[in-house]
Amino acid sequence: MRQVHASLASIARALKGCVWHLVEADRVEDFYVRLGTMDIRTFWTISERENIPASQSIIIVGDRRDVQRRSIELGIRALVITSGIQIDDEIIEMARAKGVSIIGSPYDSATTAWVVRTASNIERIVDRTVVTVDPDLRIVDVRKKFSVTNHVVLVTSDEGHLIGILTKSDIFKPVQTRLVLVDHNEITQAVSGAEEVVITEIIDHHRLGSLHTAQPILFINEPVGSTCTIIADLFRREGLKPTPSIAGIMMSGLISDTLHLNGPTTTAKDEQTLAWLSEIAGVDSKQLADDIFNSGSVILANPPEKVVRSDFKIYEEEGIRFAVSQVEELGFRNFWQHAKPIARAVQDLRDEERLAFAALLITDINTQNSLLLVKGDSAFIVRINYPHVEQDEIFDMPGVVSRKKQLIPYLTSLIKEMAADGSLPTAKSAAPFGKKRK
Repeated sequence: MRQVHASLASIARALKGCVWHLVEADRVEDFYVRLGTMDIRTFWTISERENIPASQSIIIVGDRRDVQRRSIELGIRALVITSGIQIDDEIIEMARAKGVSIIGSPYDSATTAWVVRTASNIERIVDRTVVTVDPDLRIVDVRKKFSVTNHVVLVTSDEGHLIGILTKSDIFKPVQTRLVLVDHNEITQAVSGAEEVVITEIIDHHRLGSLHTAQPILFINEPVGSTCTIIADLFRREGLKPTPSIAGIMMSGLISDTLHLNGPTTTAKDEQTLAWLSEIAGVDSKQLADDIFNSGSVILANPPEKVVRSDFKIYEEEGIRFAVSQVEELGFRNFWQHAKPIARAVQDLRDEERLAFAALLITDINTQNSLLLVKGDSAFIVRINYPHVEQDEIFDMPGVVSRKKQLIPYLTSLIKEMAADGSLPTAKSAAPFGKKRK
């Protein structure tokens, strides 16, 4: 506790006192701090026993002139005079002659000693070779980082700002996170790391995937047009009434999913629920639908790579992984103006996710028709029996607006056909179609 790694300038700043004489004020060095409160005859005895050189010593003393003189005679590094005491000119001249620094402190001796220690420079204990991770990195991957560090892992933002610290005790303790899957039930569509936490509940309206849970859970799956219909129905079952804002949010989801009750997945329950929510929110559903569908083009508002990932889901059928994205537009004009970069983005999506094929469904919400852009092996594409539109990988799909009820069943039927005639790849990978099973 008596050792201080600092400069005399930083000590003077910490004390906020007077500076009578400083020698090499900015040099950072190791000091040993001692209170000059004992008798002059034993004043330096302890320091000599501990082999502390005078050139590294700081003596803190009050108005004891005998200790002040003796300290200067010994050639100490600095003398700190406490309690705001005025120093004799003779002492100052002696210090200058011997190259001893003198600093005045407004505090008593004990407080002065404590403040001097606060001036310590921490540079020598700073480790700049730190390990950083992204906040979205899974814990299982963070654990691997501790193989290269025994200290901590810093969690940083994209801008390099520190937003958290992880220690070994953080990453090895049991994960308490519980997850509810809403509007999906396949692990490939869940948030990153979902397979490592406990899934306690699923609320969905899609087909059943291959999800496995460690114990029985609450699973609500209804064949309606929107998961918002199920959520609203849960409010009604429990005798609860959502706030107008929450009702409006559920209306928006229901309208978007069912194309304002015009989509093929729409049920009578969706229609009844929309009317109930509209009354609570105090919003006309047709006006809200117009606002939603005219709020802006996804294609114009986003770069191609974001367009194809804005609403995409990965599926698996017969061991084949594929992705289908969907965007809704007012007409196809915006798509045709950006068709080539969007097609490259679909190909990039296929490559990055190692998929057998990737598809983008562009739906015109006015005419209730769609175009399908597909990137995959030609052996699969030739099986699509919808009309080609200008390019071999874009198909006209009149009347097809639902990914869940229309497009996915159609694509999976093509995969099953290929499985039946032995033209699927032999492994669960993004290997091209067209290779015969051995």
